[in-house]
Amino acid sequence: MIAPTGPSPRVLLVWDAPNMDMSLGSLLGARPTSAFRPRFDAVGRWLLDVAGPDSVAEATVFTNVVPGSTEVVRPWVEALRNVGFAVFAKPKVTEDSDVDDDMLAHIQLRASEGHLEHVVVASGDGRAFREPLEELQRSGIPITVIGFREHASFALNSEVIEFVDLEDIEGVFREPLPRITLDSLPDTGAWLPPFRSLRSLLESRR
Repeated sequence: MIAPTGPSPRVLLVWDAPNMDMSLGSLLGARPTSAFRPRFDAVGRWLLDVAGPDSVAEATVFTNVVPGSTEVVRPWVEALRNVGFAVFAKPKVTEDSDVDDDMLAHIQLRASEGHLEHVVVASGDGRAFREPLEELQRSGIPITVIGFREHASFALNSEVIEFVDLEDIEGVFREPLPRITLDSLPDTGAWLPPFRSLRSLLESRR
């Protein structure tokens, strides 16, 4: 007897690009160079491992596009799509034109369709995500947050959300992130480099 078939279980990744970019820039104290930009192919392989062979892995990135920046953003969006990520892009025309509501709406859509087995959210935005994600967890859908431990206290402090530091995912960064902070000083001490050149003090007076 052949078992009835239906929609496969789904593992959904929702990547909050504005928040992840801001968190990484804050961590580095500058705009990330290519060595410190996350490799989405490595994130995709990790998601496939989480999903396993019997589940559908859906990887999505939500981003804002500032008017006039399309030529800069286009290669990144196309690279994501070539890896297998879907991209939701929204013009950043006002301060309220963020993508939080769009991410939550997509998660709720997949949950309402059924067969949602696991939700992974890449964001440190506890204000937008903590309550909805904990509610989903209570409904029986496991939740994982990936991000940076320095900027994801809502997930680290949650009793029901699993947290995975992005740097702990194999191959995501080509070089170790410079993550020495006052909370993680080695016994021998460490240098904390300036965030900007001292000469910028003179430039600000012009």
